[in-house]
Amino acid sequence: MEFKEEKEFLIRELKNSGTFDLKVLEAIYNIPREVFVPEFLKDRAYENVPLPIGEGQTISQPFMVAYMTQHLEIFEGCKVLEIGTGSGYQAGILSYLGCEVYTIERIDYLSKKAKENLKKASEVIGKDLLKNIKFFIGDGSLGFKNYAPYDRIIITAAAIYNKTQTFIEQLSDNNGILIVPEGKNLEIQILRKYIKNNGKIEVIDLDYCRFVPLIGENGWQED
Repeated sequence: MEFKEEKEFLIRELKNSGTFDLKVLEAIYNIPREVFVPEFLKDRAYENVPLPIGEGQTISQPFMVAYMTQHLEIFEGCKVLEIGTGSGYQAGILSYLGCEVYTIERIDYLSKKAKENLKKASEVIGKDLLKNIKFFIGDGSLGFKNYAPYDRIIITAAAIYNKTQTFIEQLSDNNGILIVPEGKNLEIQILRKYIKNNGKIEVIDLDYCRFVPLIGENGWQED
């Protein structure tokens, strides 16, 4: 298996740095991250760091992908809205775990590239990841009402602190979970978990983090 040693090292590192379900670690191990990074960065694919993917965007570090996935508390057939398709890696992880994924990206090129990446990844692992994923182009800062409500929403870019109501409204009222990095500025961000039950919202601060900004009408404005 290509990158076998690198993958095994990464999984050991993840086990040492947090508590992850075996299914989450299995997904991280089996989804070929090298497919989702530029050719010149393939040798670094299993380093536990974010890497650039073009258009000013990044693929998140494996620890953060595992951490966010873990806190989504997903289940088989879980309906997930992903804000920020990026490379397609996070969507691939969710699809591998049996989720029904709706992913929205504002940059057309990245969305098309993500489909290509996921097709290649499917060929590598012998499992059709694309069958569980629907792709859309648009302003993710507004969520995506078309298929709401969602069991889970994951935002892979930094939202503006306390501007999450749009996403909360699109969550299921039966243990709906939103995972989002938030910041009053882009230098200090906190990964937050919102749990929605019977109209009540519980907010849990998970950890400090660093993501590219969520651009759009309800997000940061482009320079």
